[in-house]
Amino acid sequence: MASRRRRWALAAGLAGIAIAAVVVVAVLATRRAGDVSHPNVAFDATDTQTVATEPRQRAPQGHPSDDGFEWPAFGYDKQRTHVLPLRVSPRPPFRQAWAQRGSTLLEFTPVLCRRSLYLLKNNGALYQVSRWTGRVGWKRKLGDLAASSPACSHGVVYAVLLRGKTGGGGRVVAVSARTGHVRWARALPARAESSPLLDHGRLYFGSEDGTVYALRASDGAVRWTYRAHGAVKGALALADGKLYFGDYGGHVYAIRRADGAKVWDVAAPGAGALGLGAGGGHFYSSPAVAYGRVYLGSTNGAVYSFSTRDGELAWRKQTGAYVYASPAVGAVAGGPPTVWVGSYSGTFYALDARTGAVRWSRYLGADLSGSATVLGDLVFVSSLALKSTWALGARSGRMIWRTRRGAFTAVIGDGRRIYFDGYSSLFGLDPAGVHYADRRPKAAPAR
Repeated sequence: MASRRRRWALAAGLAGIAIAAVVVVAVLATRRAGDVSHPNVAFDATDTQTVATEPRQRAPQGHPSDDGFEWPAFGYDKQRTHVLPLRVSPRPPFRQAWAQRGSTLLEFTPVLCRRSLYLLKNNGALYQVSRWTGRVGWKRKLGDLAASSPACSHGVVYAVLLRGKTGGGGRVVAVSARTGHVRWARALPARAESSPLLDHGRLYFGSEDGTVYALRASDGAVRWTYRAHGAVKGALALADGKLYFGDYGGHVYAIRRADGAKVWDVAAPGAGALGLGAGGGHFYSSPAVAYGRVYLGSTNGAVYSFSTRDGELAWRKQTGAYVYASPAVGAVAGGPPTVWVGSYSGTFYALDARTGAVRWSRYLGADLSGSATVLGDLVFVSSLALKSTWALGARSGRMIWRTRRGAFTAVIGDGRRIYFDGYSSLFGLDPAGVHYADRRPKAAPAR
């Protein structure tokens, strides 16, 4: 145990060692070529629907996982903000509570409902993992290839797959959260890697032939479809009754949740710097919606902000390389509205959510392809090339922790424990001062 604690306690030695300088840039600093800002586009800093608030949690009664907390979808909430506000932020040294080791790449984080985590591996296998012990309750091979997080709610887990068991197109599957038994499955004519969104009894996701689906969650029946200009690889975000997403044709959309009718569709203006795609490039990044804005990154190297009302461009920030990652958007205690996102340039950015100006940046040394997650006042980000993960101060960019584990999207959390993706293994980490795993649960059936 002592050696494991030392491995996870790298922060103590690394906090004072600068791998790269944090560059603080004022709002009015000189902008790089390709940057655009229209500060008069509507911005609602008091938007309570789309700005995350601290989750309500109760003290566990009986089993230590019975706290009422859920992280039910990729990005935490339906707006995909990737921000979990906490009064007490996690701090190293982290203690390894458990490890679920494997050999298959973990590109996306699990989701969390009640006592269990649900992890979809890249080989199309879905696992139920105990939050408390890390033990696998069940696993089901749902397809041959996957690159998304599942969604969980009300005793059901929903998974979208790039390739089903028989090859060819994709597949969407609903399984019992308790047993893994398949409730229903639907073959798709095209591959799909769009993390599903569940809302009011419907399941929403996109596919590589440009089709956006709304399925009835109870049986998979198609309620409506919408056809985009290009492949829809990222997840859809939801706010104010509208679904937002980008496609591989360089377009960004808002459509009505109720019937799929188009509200607006804009061709993202290109930054003209990389030549990595016409116009706005390709959107692999899933959007985050907050403050009356839609935020997402593009393969042309730019991060964009659009008005949720009409799609008007608010700002564009050029990073110099692909932005595959989905941004995290919000405000930590004592901080302003911020967008946190990494680039294939190796630089991680904190941008002013209103104007796109750089608040701080840190060069981490290699491609940053996974999405950032903010837990309290720490922002976590991983590098596949370096197989490393960092926790930075969300307000300052100061290095707090680094580990030589990680690949894509790094973590989710429940306010007490961090659930951490290595390259192929999932870890439960207890922050300093938290002894979540020390509690012995009363005998009770798993839920």
